[in-house]
Amino acid sequence: MIDQRQRLYLGENAKWYKEELINRIMPFWLENGLDREYGGVYTCLDRDGTLMDKTKSVWFQGRLGYVAAYAFNHIEKNPVWLEASRSCIDFIEQHCIDTDGHLFFLVDCDGRPIRKRRYVFSDTFAAIAMAEYSNATGNSEYADKALAIFKNIRRMLSTPGYLEPKSLIPARSHSITMILLNVAVVLKQVCNDPVLDEQVLSSVMDIEKYFMHPEHKCILEMVTPEGALIDTCEGRTINPGHGIETSWFLMNAGLLYDDNHMKELGKTVFDWMFKWGWDEQYGGIINFRDCKGFPCQDYAQDMKFWWPQCEAIIASLYAYIITGDAKYLEIHKSVNEWARMHLVDPDYPEWFGYLHRDGTVAQMAKGNIFKGPFHIPRMLILANNLINTILKQSL
Repeated sequence: MIDQRQRLYLGENAKWYKEELINRIMPFWLENGLDREYGGVYTCLDRDGTLMDKTKSVWFQGRLGYVAAYAFNHIEKNPVWLEASRSCIDFIEQHCIDTDGHLFFLVDCDGRPIRKRRYVFSDTFAAIAMAEYSNATGNSEYADKALAIFKNIRRMLSTPGYLEPKSLIPARSHSITMILLNVAVVLKQVCNDPVLDEQVLSSVMDIEKYFMHPEHKCILEMVTPEGALIDTCEGRTINPGHGIETSWFLMNAGLLYDDNHMKELGKTVFDWMFKWGWDEQYGGIINFRDCKGFPCQDYAQDMKFWWPQCEAIIASLYAYIITGDAKYLEIHKSVNEWARMHLVDPDYPEWFGYLHRDGTVAQMAKGNIFKGPFHIPRMLILANNLINTILKQSL
């Protein structure tokens, strides 16, 4: 049971999250990034929203397609958001899908392909965009399209040699495992297909069996096919933000399926990864650690990026919902206050993305092909809704 002080804190933050989304984050991207000539969204924006590069990230066509419809479904029925979602989805369908069904990674402003990668993440974000848009409009055609993309992703991943491997040494990747868990959960709101339940159970089993390593109390990003540590700098890398994101994917799935094991797995992963990620000296979630304590070789290893802070805000609220343990509200407060102090730009909308370890800004651009309208607005929507759930449950 939360006390009056906690209720006041949560209520104030729920209000702030909603207002930040409505008044600053969504307008920044829709006014400066939305392409009204060719459709879709530009994400390479400078601090004040000035367009720096017309290259379009296909990731973000799906990501904004999802976020705009998600905001429509869970914050307010703003038709501008729904139009933005449709614009991104139309752009994907018209320009971003290659003849083999695999999406491109980068395209030009008018949709001419620039680059295609071996990854299927562009595909996963297109799938959740269409599912959320279907949920917003009631148009089942987009649910069918989302499911078709999802099944094609599974086909590509399961066909030997179809996608070029990252390494010539056989390995399992945490990234695709956790992403497919979330995609399946999103699609379940509009699709009734056993392949989605199969994917959820498979991803949860693989996370627990292969990527959770109790001896190091962490999630590893890359392991042998049997789940063993690859004892190299890359193999020992811990990505705290990524593991924290996985933790709330697990907790969310546990709530959806009313599965205590999934919930407990998620809480355990969050406990492990928050301890690895939180910087006791400067605050904030650090980029990378080595599970044996060696120096990390990544050049950005001690930086603070925007998205791990967002994932920790979300995960701490999920952890409180499933446990009722006040320590998770304290964790939320620590991360939330650090993020608002260091990431929020006092002069222009949107947040900074790249900070040095001490929290000073490394560069002021608000977007590029990797940072855009996804992690921050998704967090603002989810955090607002999770806090409202907590406040209702405590009455």
